Amino acid sequence: MNRRNGFVLSLLVFATPLFAQEDEAAEAESPWSGNVQLGYLATTGNTEGSRMNGGFEINYKLELWEHQAAADAINSTESDVTTAEAYDFGWKSARNLTENDFLFGRLDWRNDRFSSIEEQVSETVGYGRRLIHTDRHHLNGELGIGARQSELSDGTDESDTIFTGRLIYKWQISDTASFGQGFLVEAGSSNTFTESVTDLRAQLLGSLALVASYTILHNSDVLPGSEKTDTRAALSLEYGF
Repeated sequence: MNRRNGFVLSLLVFATPLFAQEDEAAEAESPWSGNVQLGYLATTGNTEGSRMNGGFEINYKLELWEHQAAADAINSTESDVTTAEAYDFGWKSARNLTENDFLFGRLDWRNDRFSSIEEQVSETVGYGRRLIHTDRHHLNGELGIGARQSELSDGTDESDTIFTGRLIYKWQISDTASFGQGFLVEAGSSNTFTESVTDLRAQLLGSLALVASYTILHNSDVLPGSEKTDTRAALSLEYGF
């Protein structure tokens, strides 16, 4: 082997680990993340019983921008009769101002065939802040203003200006377990909607986790004969990516 070939071979041997590290770093720093859930759900309120539920969440973070899309679906039939049918979809885009402060825009759509409010769409913009940001504890707060359009089960429509407040807390209990609590208030002249979501997540194997959650949905004003509060208790398998 001449000197030139020896130099090239040495350069390749030295550079190969560097390229491998760059590939690993690029893979580790992917802007995409998310999860898919499928599980068992028990409900009370306007619909009572047990059924299957599913949902997904996709996140995209790049430099100063963060985007999130999430959806959930509930559907149950007994003797070819639909007994529960509800869908939720949300989109959020946030632009970081500082390490802890951000501005956001949010679009939320809810559809519940067996609720006093069959369909509802809200659009909000506002300000958010990361109140706590440590290795194990995270707490975000948001304040917003926007508009909401609702279609009631009796066929009437409502439109109003809304003010929103949201808190999202996460506690990383261990490397394989976490606790989460979310709370939302959406106040308008026709109705005040509140939502509380509590979840406990335990990693089973690799990207697979078991998630237990309890959701409380409350509307301050509903049509006669409808319940103001609905609850959802779920036990789901989650695949994260």
